[in-house]
Amino acid sequence: MAPRANWKGFLRLSLVTCPVALYPATSESEKISFNQLNRTTGHRIKYLKVDADTGDEVPSEDIAKGYELEKGQFIEVTKEELEELALESTRTIEIDEFVNRSDIDPRYLIRPYYLTPDGKIGHDAYAVIRETIREMDKVAIGRVVLTNREHIIALEPKEKGLVGTLLRYPYEVRSEAEYFDDIQDAKLTKDMLDLARHIVNQKAGTFDPGKFEDHYEAALVDLINQKRAGQVIRPRERPKGENVVDLMQALRQSVGREAAPAKAAKPIKKPKKASAGQKEMLMPIAGKKPAKETAAKKPATGQRRKSA
Repeated sequence: MAPRANWKGFLRLSLVTCPVALYPATSESEKISFNQLNRTTGHRIKYLKVDADTGDEVPSEDIAKGYELEKGQFIEVTKEELEELALESTRTIEIDEFVNRSDIDPRYLIRPYYLTPDGKIGHDAYAVIRETIREMDKVAIGRVVLTNREHIIALEPKEKGLVGTLLRYPYEVRSEAEYFDDIQDAKLTKDMLDLARHIVNQKAGTFDPGKFEDHYEAALVDLINQKRAGQVIRPRERPKGENVVDLMQALRQSVGREAAPAKAAKPIKKPKKASAGQKEMLMPIAGKKPAKETAAKKPATGQRRKSA
C-alpha cells in the first residue's frame, strides 16, 4: 500500500513554487504494543466520551473544542473558525531563511518527514530548490501547519529528496539553568582526563544504526513466546549500579577492560548483528499471518511482529 501524505501543498522559494507532499519518515507501528484488558473477564477496555457533570455518553458530532478561561468557564471554538484562520503556511511552506546546520540546537528537533514532489509537474522547481540547498550546504527554514498548529520546519537534501524536520518554538524548550545550577564544580587532574580520552579513542567509531539492537523489544518477544507456550516466567536479575569510590582506579580498570576485547576482535570479522525486529516469533500471535520463509532467510531491518 502506498504511503499516505500527512500534508499536501506548495514549497516556495521567492517566486519559485512547486506542489509537494509531506510523509512521516518514522513509524512506531512495528513495535509490540499492548491493549488494556479487564483482568476478571479478559475483555478489552473501551473508552467512552462522557459529560463530566451528567455522566452521559456524548456523540462525536456534539463534541466541540473549548478554551478554559477560569474554572468551569469555557470559550467554545468551532472547527470552521479554526479553518478560517487561513494562515499562509496552511497550504504553503515558504522558505524564510537559510542557516548552518550547527546553528540548530538539538533540543528544538521534534520529528522528521519526507518532502516529495506531488504529481508530475513541478519536479524541475523542486530539484532547483533541493540542489541549491545542497550546494550552499545550508538548512532551509520555513513554516507549515500540521494538526491545526503552525510549526517551524527545517529542510535538508537527502539523496533525490528533501527531509523536513519539525522544530519547537522557544517557549516549548525549558531552560537548562533550573536543572544544571546545582551541579557542583569538579577539580579534574590531567591524568584523569588523559585516561578518559584514551577510553573514548578506544570506543571511537562511525555511527551505524544497524549495529544496535532493541533489547527491550527482544525481551518482549521472548516473554510473549514463553507465555504463549505455557512456560513458567522467572524474573530476571536486575542490573546493579555501583558508585565510583576511586575515580582514578575506575578509569585505569576501564582502559584495561576496553583494550583487551579490542585486540582480540581486531583480526576477526564478525557477521552483522541482527536487530530485535528480525527475531521471529516462536509461535504466531492470533490475528497475524505467519512470516514467510523468505523473510526468515533475508530479514529486513525495521520489520517487527506486533502482538494483538
